[in-house]
Amino acid sequence: MTTSAAPPPSPTNGASKSDAAPSAGSSRRGAPARARRRADTRFVLVCLLPALALFAVFMIVPTMNVFRMSLYTWSGFSPDMRFVGLDNFRHLLDDKQFVRAFQNTVALLVVVTVVTMGMGLFLAAIMTRQRLRGRNLYRFVLYIPNVLSVVVIAAIFSAVYDQENGLLNGTLRLLSLDGLQQVWLGNQKVVLYSVAIAMVWQSLGYYMVLYMSSMASIPEELYEASALDGASPARQFFALTLPLIWENLRTTLTFFIMSAVNLSFVLVRAMTGGGPDGSSEVLLSYMYKQAYTNSSYGYGMAIGVVIFAFSFLVSLLVSRATRREPLQF
Repeated sequence: MTTSAAPPPSPTNGASKSDAAPSAGSSRRGAPARARRRADTRFVLVCLLPALALFAVFMIVPTMNVFRMSLYTWSGFSPDMRFVGLDNFRHLLDDKQFVRAFQNTVALLVVVTVVTMGMGLFLAAIMTRQRLRGRNLYRFVLYIPNVLSVVVIAAIFSAVYDQENGLLNGTLRLLSLDGLQQVWLGNQKVVLYSVAIAMVWQSLGYYMVLYMSSMASIPEELYEASALDGASPARQFFALTLPLIWENLRTTLTFFIMSAVNLSFVLVRAMTGGGPDGSSEVLLSYMYKQAYTNSSYGYGMAIGVVIFAFSFLVSLLVSRATRREPLQF
C-alpha cells in the first residue's frame, strides 16, 4: 500500500501569499490618504485662485503691456500706433536728460540708503542699549514723519527751504551766517541734497523702529557675557548685534532701495518738478513727463522698462552681496 504525500508549498507560492495580504491592506489604507491629499490640493488651489487671478490682472498683464508699448511710438491719445522696434531704447542712449536723471537716481539711492541705514542702526542701538530718559518720546517723535503723507512732507520741507522766510535761512541769518544762505530748491548744486534730506527724514523713524525690535530680541545674557570678557559697547555692536540682526538688515536694505525709487519721484514731483533745468530729475519723474506730459507714451514706457531692469538688477546685486550664513542664538 502506497501513500502519496501532498507536495510542500513552493517558496514562491508562500511568499506571494504572505505579501499579497499586507499589499492589499496597505492599498486599502492608502486609498483614503490619497483622496485626502487630492482634496487638500484642490482646496489650496481654490483658495489661491483669486489671488493668482488678481496678481495676473494687476501685475503681470500691465507689466507685459509696458514691455509691449516700449516698442511703439504713440502719443497716448491718438489711435495711430507705429511699431519702431528698439528705436526708443537707442534714443535713450543719446538723451542727455535721461542720463542725468539716471545719475541723480543712483546718487540719491546711494546717499539716502547709506545715511538712513547708518543712522537707523545707530539710533536703534542707542535706544535699545542705553537707558535714556524720555526714550519713548524720542521714538515717537522720530516715527511721526513716517505716518505723514509724502506730499505733506514735501510741503513742510518746501517751507523750511523757502529763500526769504524759511526756517533754514532764517536760522542762518540769526547766527550771522548770511554767507551760507542758499536758494535750497533753486540752486543746481544743492537741490539734490535738499531732496535727499527730506527722504532721510521721512524714512529714518520707520527703520529705526524695525531695528529696535530686532535688537530687543537678542538675549541679554550675550551682552553680559561679552561685557565680562571686556567688550566695549562699540565692539558689542559690531561683533554681536550686527551679525545677529543681519537677516533683518538684509531684508530691509532691499526693501528700502526699492521704496526709495518711488519716494524720490513723489518728493521731486512735489518739491521741484525736476528743476531747476532738470538738475533734480529722477528716472520716474522723467518717465512721467515723457509719457503723460510730452505725449511720448512709447518712449516713456521704454524708460519704464529700464527702471524695471535697473530695480531687478539692484535687488539681485544687494541680495548676492549681503548673503552670509545666518547666526542664531
